[in-house]
Amino acid sequence: MIRIFAVTIDLKLISDIPLNRLSDSDIKWFWMDFDSPTEEEAMLLKTHFSFHPLAIEDCFHFLQRPKLDYYDGYDFFVLNTLNQSLLTSEEVDVFVGHNFIVTFHQSPSVEIEMVQKRLIEDKNVLNKGAMYIFYLIMDKIADEFFPNVYQIEDELNEIEANQNLIEEVYEIRSKLLKLRRTILPMRELLYRILNSERLIIPKEERVYFMDIHDHLLKLSEMIESNREMTADIRDSYISLNSNRLNTIMKTLTVLTSIFIPLTFIASIYGMNFEYMPELTWRFGYFGVLGVMFVVGFSMLMGLWLKGWFK
Repeated sequence: MIRIFAVTIDLKLISDIPLNRLSDSDIKWFWMDFDSPTEEEAMLLKTHFSFHPLAIEDCFHFLQRPKLDYYDGYDFFVLNTLNQSLLTSEEVDVFVGHNFIVTFHQSPSVEIEMVQKRLIEDKNVLNKGAMYIFYLIMDKIADEFFPNVYQIEDELNEIEANQNLIEEVYEIRSKLLKLRRTILPMRELLYRILNSERLIIPKEERVYFMDIHDHLLKLSEMIESNREMTADIRDSYISLNSNRLNTIMKTLTVLTSIFIPLTFIASIYGMNFEYMPELTWRFGYFGVLGVMFVVGFSMLMGLWLKGWFK
């Protein structure tokens, strides 16, 4: 599906106008969005816009690291958004020229939809231009990172020391790793954008990109802090388990030390004494089995109550 937004010189928004009208003199700038395009629609990148073959090739090779490429008359960006349910990266490709912006994504993008809604509802955006739309897209992408990071922080704060602790910690570390793989490359891309000598960003809009960079820095610090916290929890859990295991081994060693000499004596004599009342009991055999069962079960319950099996 293709959506086109064009802004006229007198700042009127026109939606879904024909392609041949985009070059009219009354069009100040336009935005074309390729949302899960068909093969025929995707060919417009080559036939209508004549974008560089390498940039077009990047649009179809998923999933790439966020990057910036310079071409004559436009700049090409690869952005990574976050799939909220799977915590995996999804690619959004952006072509930004003096009077146009073209976005290309193979799956629906919540961030793109929010910016489109903002463009329709906020008349002040119409006078900003294509670079400002690019800023809004990046800003929304950065904003959508925060909920998952905050949720992980809440999970860490509510985590309890129990037998499932280590599984919870490793699950959280896995989520943090997925977020890290998406956020850090985006932070590096923002740093390159801000320090690029070839990329022309108006001074009044540069501060917006600096704000996004600050957000991504904050997200990166939160992720690293949470990773350190999970590492501390993991190490503490392992240390406590080791200490608990040492205590158990010490107890078992004491019990073993007591019963080893008794077992040694019993093994020598074999309990084959002439005067043993139990040998003449009719139900002595079953009685001894019952005593053995009771003793074994009692010891098992005692160890379980001590928490040795947790």
